[in-house]
Amino acid sequence: MQHMPDLPFSEEQKQYLQGFMAGVLQRGGLSFVGQTADGRLTHEPEQAVRDLATPAPAETLYGTPIDRLCKQERIKLELHPLDMWDRVLENAAAGRFPEGDDVFRYKALGLFYVAPAQNAFMLRCRIAGGFLSSRQAHGLAELAERYGAGYLDLTTRANIQIREIGARDAADVLMALADLGLTSRGAGADNIRNITATPTTGFDLQELYDVRPLVRSLYYYILNSRDLYNLPRKFNVAFDSGGVITAAADTNDLGFVAVRVDEGHDVPPGVYFRIELGGVTGHGAFAQDTGYMVPPEACIATAAAIIRVYLENGDRTNRKKARLKYLLERWGVERFMEAVQERLAFSLIRFPREACTPRPPLRPGAHIGIHPQRPEGHYYVGVDVPVGRLQAAQLHGLADLAERYGAGELRLTVFQNLLIPGVAEADLEPLCAALRELGLSHESTPLRQGLVACTGNAGCPYARTNTKAHALALARYLEEAGISVDRPLNIHLTGCPHSCAQHYCGDIGLLGVKVKTDSGETVEGYDIVLGGGLEAAQGLAREVARGIPFEAVPPLLAHLLRTYLQQRQGDESFAAFTRRLDATTLETILAESKPDATP
Repeated sequence: MQHMPDLPFSEEQKQYLQGFMAGVLQRGGLSFVGQTADGRLTHEPEQAVRDLATPAPAETLYGTPIDRLCKQERIKLELHPLDMWDRVLENAAAGRFPEGDDVFRYKALGLFYVAPAQNAFMLRCRIAGGFLSSRQAHGLAELAERYGAGYLDLTTRANIQIREIGARDAADVLMALADLGLTSRGAGADNIRNITATPTTGFDLQELYDVRPLVRSLYYYILNSRDLYNLPRKFNVAFDSGGVITAAADTNDLGFVAVRVDEGHDVPPGVYFRIELGGVTGHGAFAQDTGYMVPPEACIATAAAIIRVYLENGDRTNRKKARLKYLLERWGVERFMEAVQERLAFSLIRFPREACTPRPPLRPGAHIGIHPQRPEGHYYVGVDVPVGRLQAAQLHGLADLAERYGAGELRLTVFQNLLIPGVAEADLEPLCAALRELGLSHESTPLRQGLVACTGNAGCPYARTNTKAHALALARYLEEAGISVDRPLNIHLTGCPHSCAQHYCGDIGLLGVKVKTDSGETVEGYDIVLGGGLEAAQGLAREVARGIPFEAVPPLLAHLLRTYLQQRQGDESFAAFTRRLDATTLETILAESKPDATP
């Protein structure tokens, strides 16, 4: 039967039907119930404009019809992840891992069931700003020993993950984390992830503003705002104090970057925070300056408005287009900021970035080694943590050293390492000796200072390669091959397109892939991108090679680095060198590579 379109009745038809129904009711003595134009019920047919049996308009979620929502949105709508504590307790008591849709919901609590890589949970904490007290560090080490496999991973969001947690321990580990004054709520799924910050804030010699109170305020605002636990996708926030070590604010959905405005402008002189939006390097974008800034005291309200405009308008039908970047592309920055302004009782300040006082340069490599800090006579010590992996005993030892020689705290960085601040000059030597006893060091080669690797397929179901093992093997090969660079070189290995290790930001970025060899065997390999950078050296790396088996990657990169050292102009950086050459030239250099003899 041909389907007839749903067309509204004409006035003549309405009058006929009302008269007809009135006659029917009079003859049959039936009661009538209808609905008026303003939604009230009536027994008078002439007042009724809609039959109550007519289906109501489809329900919507922030304007998106329910039947158009993607799978993850429907999962959250059916049962909000924050409402499943009873289910967590039930599963833990039964020794059962989550199944089906609950695997996704558990992520919002910070528990990731990572099968088949490991038949276990990974717990992702929230270490706001990367600020960790010695007491909390001891506590996390104990959690890794009691519930995990005795090790912890430092992440590129200045965070900590504990792995190989059993099904029965899910509830206990969450409660034990809360006992430390920490949480994992919102550490995964469609939430605001760990807030990052300049790791030296509060004692940095050149910073413009101590951002610790801002990080703390936003952290607690998020934790206590239930609506912020249902974003279209994840959302990253960073605070950059203007210090010596980058917070990588330009890779975040929202970055607040401290700037100074001197006398002679239309705004009062002082420190403000530029608003940057839309960074997601795995999708090919750095955050862009919006043209607006706010005073420090307005940052949290502004962040709340920005996040809610995204929450209500982001795409909930297509996960691949749900990040803030895509809303900005659809609307444009100006329309987005107008929507933000409508939510604020104060005015955002439009001010050109070039009119701000130029920022002192960052110090590459300042996250490793001994560096002066405030107050005078004190130092922070950057500890090299190879690919971010710490044994629990090492974290216990670091917490002890921070208490004995430092300020009783550790600072995590986006480079998968940590700092011990507040060390008096007289204590530097015994501290460094104690680090060596822990199997750690404040010293590192330029090849290792910027070595970053995601979890890899040893612990992540999405990863295609064993990134951490490959990163260490690559660094060892290059050093034994005699490759010696005179400045830090960022080499980032990520196991899948999620790009947790931000491979597009590295001087050299490696994206894990499966490669089929000439013999038909499938092996682990990498696509290679070159020339990425952050902040003043900002740039997305360009792809120059695809599907290279890992065994061929070290000799290939050794040849590339030798070519760089031979052909660079003056003290030209590796990123500048690769950007100066066109893609064809870079591909030719790589093609010239011959497998070196094993050193």
